[in-house]
Amino acid sequence: MTRDIPAGSIVVGTDGSAHAERAVVWAARQAHLEGRPLDIVHAYGRVGVGELAWLGTPGLDQSVLTRALHEAGETLAAEAREIAVLEVPGLEVRTHVLGTDARDALVEASASAHVVVLGSRGRGPLRSLVLGSVSQSVARLARCPVVVCRPQEPHDGRHEVLVGAEGSVASLPVVEFAFQQASLHHLPLVVMHSFVDPTLVTQGAAGVQAEPSDVVELRMLLSESVAGLGEKYPDVEVDLQLSQGLVDQCLLHEAPEAELVVVGRSDVSGWSRLLYSSCALAVLERARTTVVVVPEQPAE
Repeated sequence: MTRDIPAGSIVVGTDGSAHAERAVVWAARQAHLEGRPLDIVHAYGRVGVGELAWLGTPGLDQSVLTRALHEAGETLAAEAREIAVLEVPGLEVRTHVLGTDARDALVEASASAHVVVLGSRGRGPLRSLVLGSVSQSVARLARCPVVVCRPQEPHDGRHEVLVGAEGSVASLPVVEFAFQQASLHHLPLVVMHSFVDPTLVTQGAAGVQAEPSDVVELRMLLSESVAGLGEKYPDVEVDLQLSQGLVDQCLLHEAPEAELVVVGRSDVSGWSRLLYSSCALAVLERARTTVVVVPEQPAE
C-alpha cells in the first residue's frame, strides 16, 4: 500500500523499460541531492492481468496470473533498486509492488511524496500506450510535482532550467520549484512569461520593433514577481524573458537548451487560467527533455 511510503520521499514508478530506468537514475540523483529516501513503485492491475491472459492458456486461473505478475514485479523492482544503488551508493531505497492500477497508486502516493518521477514511455506498443497514459494522468491529478523524464537530445547550447511564469500568486510554487532545482543542479534559470495579445508589439521605424508601455509594465511585473526568490536563492543566475505566443510554443522553442522545463498546472476555472494550464500540459507531450508539472497554489 502507498501508505507505507513515508512523507517527503522521492517516488519513482518503474515497469522495467529503458525509459523507466532513466527515471530511476534521475530520481536516485535527485534523492541524493535533496537528502531524501527513494521509494520505487511497480504497480500492476487489470491491464497487466489482461495482457498476460492474451498470452496464456484459455481458462487459466486469474490467481495464477496475479501471482505471476506480482513475482515479475518483485523482480523488476529489485532490478530498479540495484540501478539506483549503483548510481548512488548508500542511498536509502525501498521497493513497493502493488496489485493496483499504476495511475491510482502514483496519484495516491503523491499526497505525501515530495515528487513523483516517471519515464516517458513503457516497454513495447502496449506498454508505451499505458505508460503514456499513466504519465499524463498522474501529471493532471497529482498533489505534488510530477517529473517526466524524456530522452534528451544532445546540443551545444548552454544548459539551464526553464520555467513558465503565469504571473499570479497561485503560480509562485511553480517558480520557486524552478529556483530550487536551478540551485541544486548549479544551473542558470530562465523565467519566461508568454503573452498572446498582438497589440502589445508594434513595428517601429526601419523595421525595428518598439516596446510599448504595456510590455514595459509586463517586464516590471515579471521582475517583481521573482524578486523575493532571487534573494532567497542568490546563487541562481536568472534571465527574465517575455515571449509572444502560446505557452507551449514559447517554452518548446526555448526547451532544447534546457536540462529541465518546469510548468504549472492550475485547477482553477476561468478562460485565461484554463488556456495557460492546457498549453502548459501540452509541453509534456512534445518536449524532448525532462519536464516537471507543478500544481499551483489552491485558491482560498
